[in-house]
Amino acid sequence: MQILVVNPNTTSSMTETIAAAARAVAGAWTEVVAVTSSMGPVSIEGYYDEALAVPGLLVEIAAGERAGAQAAIIACFDDTGLDAARAMAGIPVIGICEAALSIAAFIAQRFTVVTTTERSLVPVEGLVQRYGMAGRVRVRAADISVLALEDPASGAVGKLRDEIARAIAEDRAEAIVLGCAGMADLAHRLQAEFQLPVIDGVGAALKQAEALISLGLSTSKRGAYASPLAKPYRGVLKSFSPGIAAAE
Repeated sequence: MQILVVNPNTTSSMTETIAAAARAVAGAWTEVVAVTSSMGPVSIEGYYDEALAVPGLLVEIAAGERAGAQAAIIACFDDTGLDAARAMAGIPVIGICEAALSIAAFIAQRFTVVTTTERSLVPVEGLVQRYGMAGRVRVRAADISVLALEDPASGAVGKLRDEIARAIAEDRAEAIVLGCAGMADLAHRLQAEFQLPVIDGVGAALKQAEALISLGLSTSKRGAYASPLAKPYRGVLKSFSPGIAAAE
């Protein structure tokens, strides 16, 4: 089976981290195709970045589906463009936040999401509410930028460790969910250090994508995720008109 993993920001080095995390848990029968968006912000930190990352994300998902992908993963913890992608695509599309929260719920009653900056708190809290986990989840920010995770001299990993320690002590967290795709390579190390489950959304989404493919399940096209109605789009979004969407 072929699974597409899309980094909806334009930083290719982060895509490499994401791809490695996905391939580390993929079954022998799974081909992971990891791609970087060709347009949009270098990192997604807040609503503005998220909105402008969606067109590039849709382009990559449409191209991946045409090339034979059987499922797609959106590798941003904001679940950027998830609803639009599900409406557009004929294959299942999984967001790493939803995937991580659902996996955590299997193994812990109370858990904490540790994300990057303060501006990400409200968007992630909104997703926690949407996915029905509000009574079980606390969201914390470690006060680190997304791109700082790639700089060993930034101190970002140390700040992340400190916030996890506070979550365990103050929230009585039974598990930790890493709230950024750029943290994907840290999960095993942090799990060994803190001696509790640490969930990376990329790996969680990859295993869920494999399950959906094996079960022969895809997004329902009745109701909310029905294919977009045919109509012209104008201006720079002309190529996204339903029926032409993300063809280039």
